[in-house]
Amino acid sequence: MPSGVLVIDKPSGMTSHDVVNVVRRLADTRRVGHAGTLDPIATGLLVVLVGPTTRLSQYVMHGDKRYSCVARLGETTSTYDAAGDVLDRSPVDLRLTEIESAMRPLTGAIEQVPPMYSAIKVDGRKLYELAREGKEIQRKPRFVTIRSLSIVDWQPPDLTLDIVCTPGTYIRSLVHDLGKFLGCGGHVRALRRVASAPFTEAQAHTLDELRELCEGDSIASALLPPAAALGEMPVAWLTPEQERAVRYGQAIDLATETDPLQARDAYGHLIGILSPISATQCRPTLVLPPLEDPLR
Repeated sequence: MPSGVLVIDKPSGMTSHDVVNVVRRLADTRRVGHAGTLDPIATGLLVVLVGPTTRLSQYVMHGDKRYSCVARLGETTSTYDAAGDVLDRSPVDLRLTEIESAMRPLTGAIEQVPPMYSAIKVDGRKLYELAREGKEIQRKPRFVTIRSLSIVDWQPPDLTLDIVCTPGTYIRSLVHDLGKFLGCGGHVRALRRVASAPFTEAQAHTLDELRELCEGDSIASALLPPAAALGEMPVAWLTPEQERAVRYGQAIDLATETDPLQARDAYGHLIGILSPISATQCRPTLVLPPLEDPLR
C-alpha cells in the first residue's frame, strides 16, 4: 500500500472530498484523507494523506495557513462567498486608510462566528443542511488568530488581501465581518490557499499532473514521506533496541520535556510519535507500520 503525503493544487468547483475520491482511485486504496478543508470555490493547497500516513492528520492540521483572497465589497451574500445569493448591495466609496482602520480589530486573537454554510455539526446536523432549509441558528464564536492581514491591491470594489491565520479560521467570516465594519458588506469573490505549514505551492501537483504520473508509473513518485507531515516537530533518534520497543508499544528510556516528539530510526525513517510519561521515559502514542520501501 502506498503511504505518504500528497500536496494537491485543488481546482475551483471541487469539494475537498471530491479530491480525496480522485486520489483513492489513482492510489487504489480507500485509506485517503485530507487535512484542512477548502471550500468548493477555493483553489490551492490541499494536503492529502495516503495509506497509514492518514493517522498523522491531527498533527498536519496544527500548522498555520496562508491565503490570497479577493474580497468583493458592497455585496453581502447568503454563503459569505460568490457561490451564494446576493442579499444586499451598497455603494462603495472607501479610502485605503478607512479599510486599514477597519482591519485592525480583525487582526490578532479574535472571536469568530462560523458561517451558517459550513460543515460544523449542531445536534447531529451540519449547519449548511439547516441553512438550505432556510433556518438560521445561533452559532458559538470560536477563538482564532489572524497573524497578519495586509492589503495587496485595491481596485474598487475588489480588495485583494494576504492572510496568515491559525487552523479553523473561516476566511468567509473574516471578509463578512470586514464588510460589516466598513458599513457596506462584503463577500469572498476568490480564494487561494498558498501555504499550509509546512507545505508550499512548489510542492503541489495538479490533478492532471497526478493522473499523468499514475499512467507512467504509480502515485508513489508524487508522495512525500510521512515525516513531511510533521514539519518542525522535534525528533528523537532511536537505537535499534528503542525502535523495537516502540514498535511493540513499550516505553523507552528517553529524557525530554517535548510533547509530542517524532521518533525516527538511524536512517531518518519515521517510526511514530512519542510523549513523555516521566522525567526519564517516553511512550509511543502512535506507531506507523514498517514500509517495504525504505525511502518511505
